[in-house]
Amino acid sequence: MTHGTQPGPAASGTPTAPAAPGRLSPAEARALFRAGLVTPTAGYSDGYAQANLLIVPKAQAFDVLLFAQRNPKACPVLGVLDAGETSSELLAGGDIRTDVPRYTVYEDGVLVDSPTDLGAVWREDLVTFILGCSFSFEAALREGDVPVAHIEQGVNVPMFRTNRACAPAGSMSGPLVVSMRPIPASQVADAVRITSRYPAVHGAPVHVGDPEALGIEDLSRPDFGDPVQIAAGTVPVFWACGVTPQAAVMQSKPALAIGHAPGHMLITDLKNSALQLP
Repeated sequence: MTHGTQPGPAASGTPTAPAAPGRLSPAEARALFRAGLVTPTAGYSDGYAQANLLIVPKAQAFDVLLFAQRNPKACPVLGVLDAGETSSELLAGGDIRTDVPRYTVYEDGVLVDSPTDLGAVWREDLVTFILGCSFSFEAALREGDVPVAHIEQGVNVPMFRTNRACAPAGSMSGPLVVSMRPIPASQVADAVRITSRYPAVHGAPVHVGDPEALGIEDLSRPDFGDPVQIAAGTVPVFWACGVTPQAAVMQSKPALAIGHAPGHMLITDLKNSALQLP
Protein backbone atom coordinates (compact mmCIF):
# COMPACT_ATOMS: atom_id res chain seq x y z
CA MET A 1 0.00 0.00 0.00
CA THR A 2 1.40 3.41 -0.91
CA HIS A 3 0.97 6.63 1.01
CA GLY A 4 1.54 9.14 -1.77
CA THR A 5 1.52 9.60 -5.51
CA GLN A 6 4.57 8.42 -7.37
CA PRO A 7 5.50 10.79 -10.21
CA GLY A 8 6.40 9.38 -13.56
CA PRO A 9 9.97 9.55 -14.90
CA ALA A 10 11.07 12.45 -17.03
CA ALA A 11 12.14 11.84 -20.59
CA SER A 12 15.73 11.45 -19.48
CA GLY A 13 14.78 8.70 -17.03
CA THR A 14 15.18 10.95 -14.00
CA PRO A 15 12.01 11.23 -11.90
CA THR A 16 10.24 14.55 -11.68
CA ALA A 17 9.37 16.28 -8.43
CA PRO A 18 6.03 15.12 -7.02
CA ALA A 19 3.06 17.46 -6.91
CA ALA A 20 2.41 16.64 -3.24
CA PRO A 21 5.78 15.75 -1.66
CA GLY A 22 4.35 15.87 1.84
CA ARG A 23 2.14 12.86 1.07
CA LEU A 24 5.05 10.58 0.17
CA SER A 25 6.11 7.94 2.65
CA PRO A 26 9.80 8.11 3.62
CA ALA A 27 10.50 4.97 1.58
CA GLU A 28 8.84 6.52 -1.48
CA ALA A 29 10.81 9.72 -1.08
CA ARG A 30 14.09 7.83 -0.68
CA ALA A 31 13.29 5.79 -3.79
CA LEU A 32 12.91 9.00 -5.79
CA PHE A 33 16.25 10.29 -4.59
CA ARG A 34 17.88 6.92 -5.28
CA ALA A 35 16.50 7.16 -8.83
CA GLY A 36 18.12 10.56 -9.33
CA LEU A 37 15.73 13.26 -8.14
CA VAL A 38 17.81 16.12 -6.70
CA THR A 39 15.88 18.63 -4.60
CA PRO A 40 15.87 20.20 -1.15
CA THR A 41 13.68 18.06 1.09
CA ALA A 42 11.76 20.70 3.07
CA GLY A 43 8.07 19.78 2.84
CA TYR A 44 8.67 16.10 2.06
CA SER A 45 7.03 13.20 3.95
CA ASP A 46 4.96 15.11 6.48
CA GLY A 47 5.16 13.66 9.96
CA TYR A 48 8.57 12.01 9.55
CA ALA A 49 11.92 13.17 10.86
CA GLN A 50 14.52 14.45 8.45
CA ALA A 51 18.19 14.12 9.31
CA ASN A 52 21.63 15.59 8.73
CA LEU A 53 24.59 13.33 7.97
CA LEU A 54 28.25 13.26 8.85
CA ILE A 55 30.24 10.25 7.66
CA VAL A 56 33.86 9.80 8.72
CA PRO A 57 36.46 7.05 8.91
CA LYS A 58 36.30 4.95 12.08
CA ALA A 59 39.52 6.52 13.33
CA GLN A 60 37.73 9.90 13.45
CA ALA A 61 34.41 8.65 14.79
CA PHE A 62 35.06 9.10 18.52
CA ASP A 63 35.98 12.75 18.03
CA VAL A 64 32.72 13.31 16.10
CA LEU A 65 30.70 11.53 18.78
CA LEU A 66 32.33 13.62 21.51
CA PHE A 67 31.78 16.80 19.49
CA ALA A 68 28.09 15.92 19.20
CA GLN A 69 27.84 15.15 22.91
CA ARG A 70 29.39 18.51 23.80
CA ASN A 71 27.23 20.43 21.30
CA PRO A 72 23.83 18.69 21.51
CA LYS A 73 21.82 21.71 20.36
CA ALA A 74 23.56 21.72 16.97
CA CYS A 75 24.34 17.99 16.77
CA PRO A 76 21.46 15.94 18.23
CA VAL A 77 22.28 12.29 17.47
CA LEU A 78 19.36 10.20 16.20
CA GLY A 79 21.46 7.17 15.28
CA VAL A 80 24.88 5.87 14.31
CA LEU A 81 25.72 3.28 11.66
CA ASP A 82 28.78 1.23 12.53
CA ALA A 83 31.75 1.01 10.18
CA GLY A 84 30.63 -0.22 6.77
CA GLU A 85 26.91 -0.33 7.64
CA THR A 86 24.62 1.22 5.06
CA SER A 87 21.16 0.86 6.60
CA SER A 88 19.28 0.68 9.90
CA GLU A 89 15.78 0.90 11.33
CA LEU A 90 15.89 4.64 10.62
CA LEU A 91 15.83 3.91 6.87
CA ALA A 92 14.44 0.38 6.62
CA GLY A 93 15.29 -1.14 3.26
CA GLY A 94 17.26 1.96 2.35
CA ASP A 95 20.91 2.67 1.63
CA ILE A 96 22.77 5.60 3.17
CA ARG A 97 24.99 5.73 0.06
CA THR A 98 22.16 6.52 -2.36
CA ASP A 99 19.05 7.73 -0.51
CA VAL A 100 19.96 11.40 0.04
CA PRO A 101 19.37 13.76 -2.91
CA ARG A 102 22.90 15.19 -2.82
CA TYR A 103 26.01 14.73 -0.67
CA THR A 104 29.16 16.70 0.06
CA VAL A 105 32.66 15.19 0.05
CA TYR A 106 35.53 16.93 1.85
CA GLU A 107 39.22 16.15 1.63
CA ASP A 108 41.47 17.94 4.12
CA GLY A 109 38.55 20.24 4.90
CA VAL A 110 38.00 21.28 1.28
CA LEU A 111 34.77 20.52 -0.56
CA VAL A 112 35.89 18.45 -3.54
CA ASP A 113 32.63 16.95 -4.81
CA SER A 114 28.85 17.11 -4.44
CA PRO A 115 27.72 13.71 -5.78
CA THR A 116 24.22 12.27 -5.84
CA ASP A 117 25.50 8.92 -4.56
CA LEU A 118 28.56 7.72 -2.68
CA GLY A 119 29.49 4.71 -4.79
CA ALA A 120 32.80 6.21 -5.88
CA VAL A 121 33.97 7.17 -2.38
CA TRP A 122 32.43 4.57 -0.07
CA ARG A 123 34.79 2.62 2.18
CA GLU A 124 34.14 -0.18 4.64
CA ASP A 125 35.65 1.81 7.52
CA LEU A 126 33.14 4.67 7.24
CA VAL A 127 30.90 5.43 10.23
CA THR A 128 27.66 7.37 9.65
CA PHE A 129 26.20 9.81 12.17
CA ILE A 130 22.51 10.60 11.64
CA LEU A 131 21.68 13.92 13.31
CA GLY A 132 18.37 15.68 13.94
CA CYS A 133 17.24 18.39 11.50
CA SER A 134 15.04 21.45 12.01
CA PHE A 135 12.98 20.52 8.94
CA SER A 136 11.32 18.03 11.28
CA PHE A 137 9.58 20.71 13.33
CA GLU A 138 8.42 22.75 10.35
CA ALA A 139 5.24 20.70 9.99
CA ALA A 140 4.40 21.55 13.60
CA LEU A 141 5.02 25.24 12.90
CA ARG A 142 2.71 25.16 9.91
CA GLU A 143 0.06 23.24 11.85
CA GLY A 144 0.27 26.05 14.40
CA ASP A 145 -0.32 28.57 11.58
CA VAL A 146 3.25 29.88 11.84
CA PRO A 147 4.45 30.56 8.27
CA VAL A 148 7.69 28.99 7.02
CA ALA A 149 9.05 31.39 4.43
CA HIS A 150 11.42 29.15 2.52
CA ILE A 151 8.72 26.53 1.94
CA GLU A 152 6.24 29.17 0.84
CA GLN A 153 8.85 30.68 -1.50
CA GLY A 154 10.04 27.32 -2.85
CA VAL A 155 13.70 27.75 -1.89
CA ASN A 156 16.19 26.13 0.44
CA VAL A 157 16.40 27.40 4.02
CA PRO A 158 19.11 30.07 4.55
CA MET A 159 21.97 29.02 6.86
CA PHE A 160 24.75 31.13 8.35
CA ARG A 161 28.05 30.67 10.14
CA THR A 162 28.04 32.58 13.43
CA ASN A 163 30.63 34.10 15.73
CA ARG A 164 29.81 31.50 18.40
CA ALA A 165 32.39 28.77 18.74
CA CYS A 166 31.27 25.22 19.46
CA ALA A 167 32.86 23.29 22.31
CA PRO A 168 35.85 21.51 20.73
CA ALA A 169 36.38 17.77 20.97
CA GLY A 170 39.64 16.08 20.05
CA SER A 171 40.45 17.12 16.50
CA MET A 172 37.01 18.70 15.93
CA SER A 173 36.35 22.42 16.36
CA GLY A 174 34.37 25.05 14.52
CA PRO A 175 31.62 27.68 14.59
CA LEU A 176 27.95 27.23 15.31
CA VAL A 177 25.87 27.30 12.12
CA VAL A 178 22.26 28.47 12.32
CA SER A 179 19.21 28.29 10.08
CA MET A 180 17.03 31.40 9.84
CA ARG A 181 13.28 31.74 9.45
CA PRO A 182 11.57 35.16 9.41
CA ILE A 183 8.60 34.89 11.77
CA PRO A 184 5.78 37.45 12.16
CA ALA A 185 6.49 39.41 15.33
CA SER A 186 3.16 38.40 16.85
CA GLN A 187 4.01 34.71 16.39
CA VAL A 188 7.60 34.54 17.63
CA ALA A 189 6.48 33.29 21.03
CA ASP A 190 4.44 30.56 19.29
CA ALA A 191 7.47 29.53 17.22
CA VAL A 192 9.62 29.29 20.35
CA ARG A 193 6.96 27.30 22.21
CA ILE A 194 6.33 24.86 19.36
CA THR A 195 9.97 24.15 18.50
CA SER A 196 11.04 23.83 22.14
CA ARG A 197 9.04 20.59 22.24
CA TYR A 198 11.47 19.02 19.73
CA PRO A 199 14.92 18.99 21.42
CA ALA A 200 16.04 16.00 19.33
CA VAL A 201 15.78 18.15 16.19
CA HIS A 202 17.47 21.32 17.53
CA GLY A 203 14.59 22.49 19.74
CA ALA A 204 14.03 26.14 20.61
CA PRO A 205 15.85 28.96 18.79
CA VAL A 206 19.32 30.00 19.90
CA HIS A 207 18.69 33.65 19.02
CA VAL A 208 15.84 35.98 18.12
CA GLY A 209 16.29 39.34 16.42
CA ASP A 210 19.50 41.25 15.63
CA PRO A 211 21.63 39.07 13.30
CA GLU A 212 24.74 41.14 14.03
CA ALA A 213 24.75 39.69 17.55
CA LEU A 214 25.64 36.39 15.87
CA GLY A 215 28.18 38.03 13.58
CA ILE A 216 25.83 37.84 10.58
CA GLU A 217 26.19 40.99 8.50
CA ASP A 218 23.76 40.39 5.64
CA LEU A 219 20.70 38.11 5.75
CA SER A 220 20.50 38.24 1.95
CA ARG A 221 23.84 36.40 1.68
CA PRO A 222 23.61 33.06 3.51
CA ASP A 223 26.67 30.84 3.76
CA PHE A 224 24.56 27.82 2.81
CA GLY A 225 21.11 27.47 1.23
CA ASP A 226 19.21 30.31 -0.39
CA PRO A 227 18.16 33.80 0.65
CA VAL A 228 14.49 34.31 1.49
CA GLN A 229 12.36 37.38 1.11
CA ILE A 230 11.85 38.88 4.55
CA ALA A 231 8.42 40.45 4.83
CA ALA A 232 7.72 43.62 6.76
CA GLY A 233 6.66 42.93 10.32
CA THR A 234 8.69 39.73 10.64
CA VAL A 235 11.60 39.01 12.98
CA PRO A 236 14.60 36.83 12.02
CA VAL A 237 14.66 33.76 14.26
CA PHE A 238 17.71 31.49 14.36
CA TRP A 239 17.91 27.80 15.19
CA ALA A 240 21.03 25.66 15.65
CA CYS A 241 21.73 23.83 12.39
CA GLY A 242 23.04 20.38 11.55
CA VAL A 243 25.46 21.85 9.01
CA THR A 244 27.55 22.77 12.08
CA PRO A 245 29.59 19.52 11.86
CA GLN A 246 30.46 20.31 8.25
CA ALA A 247 31.68 23.75 9.29
CA ALA A 248 33.83 21.94 11.87
CA VAL A 249 35.15 19.69 9.10
CA MET A 250 36.13 22.77 7.08
CA GLN A 251 37.99 24.20 10.07
CA SER A 252 39.50 20.97 11.43
CA LYS A 253 40.50 19.54 8.03
CA PRO A 254 40.22 15.74 8.47
CA ALA A 255 41.55 13.73 5.53
CA LEU A 256 38.03 12.61 4.54
CA ALA A 257 34.51 13.51 5.62
CA ILE A 258 31.14 13.22 3.91
CA GLY A 259 27.91 15.10 4.64
CA HIS A 260 24.56 15.92 3.09
CA ALA A 261 24.34 18.91 0.79
CA PRO A 262 22.71 21.65 2.89
CA GLY A 263 18.93 21.29 2.73
CA HIS A 264 19.15 17.88 1.03
CA MET A 265 18.36 15.63 3.97
CA LEU A 266 17.91 11.96 4.78
CA ILE A 267 14.19 11.31 5.31
CA THR A 268 13.93 8.73 8.06
CA ASP A 269 11.20 6.32 9.14
CA LEU A 270 11.17 7.96 12.58
CA LYS A 271 7.94 9.81 13.26
CA ASN A 272 8.21 13.39 14.49
CA SER A 273 5.65 12.56 17.15
CA ALA A 274 8.20 10.21 18.73
CA LEU A 275 10.53 13.18 19.17
CA GLN A 276 7.96 15.54 20.69
CA LEU A 277 8.02 16.23 24.39
CA PRO A 278 4.64 15.90 26.17
